[in-house]
Amino acid sequence: MKSAICFAAVVASATAFAPEASNARVSTAVNSEARREVFGKIVAAGAAFLPVAANAAVGESPRFSVFGLLGDGTSYSEGAAYGSDQKGKTYSPYSVYGAEGKDSLYKPDNPEFAKNKKAVLKETQVRLSRIPAYVDRKEWFNVKDELTRYMYDTRGAVRGLATTVDQKEKAAVFFRALEDINGNATQHKGEACKAANDKAIAALDVFISTL
Repeated sequence: MKSAICFAAVVASATAFAPEASNARVSTAVNSEARREVFGKIVAAGAAFLPVAANAAVGESPRFSVFGLLGDGTSYSEGAAYGSDQKGKTYSPYSVYGAEGKDSLYKPDNPEFAKNKKAVLKETQVRLSRIPAYVDRKEWFNVKDELTRYMYDTRGAVRGLATTVDQKEKAAVFFRALEDINGNATQHKGEACKAANDKAIAALDVFISTL
């Protein structure tokens, strides 16, 4: 009797919970579909604000260009359509800048450029004059800093002003002296560093005398 009563109670309990589980599954399915619908609307709205490809049109075949020689020359390509949309000849097929000519803003023979380069050499003489004091104080980092933070401009100025074979040879002597300064500073060789600095100053003076 007791067993029958317990079995009936278990069945009743299970039956009572069954509709609630079913309702929960239905509710979850409805919420899932609602979320998908909302998400779809958000994606669709976002897509409306995406930029449309400027080089594409409905019903057109894809445009392409091979170095501006094959295909559609009006298609987008690096270097401003390989010069096909420029008024004049470009510096190269990949450049957006015009070719060098009489209308160029930069003219190598402009006296201002030579003047600026000579000013760099004058400042270089000042920088080299500081090196012996750095060596005496064993400030090797200052020696190397002087050779790197300004001498980059020095090398460009020397190369820009050296137009003859003789000037280029004298420039090479100066550059070798700078390398010797740097090498001796790295090895903390004070006397050798100052000797190389004297050579650099003398070599620069000789080069300047040819200008």
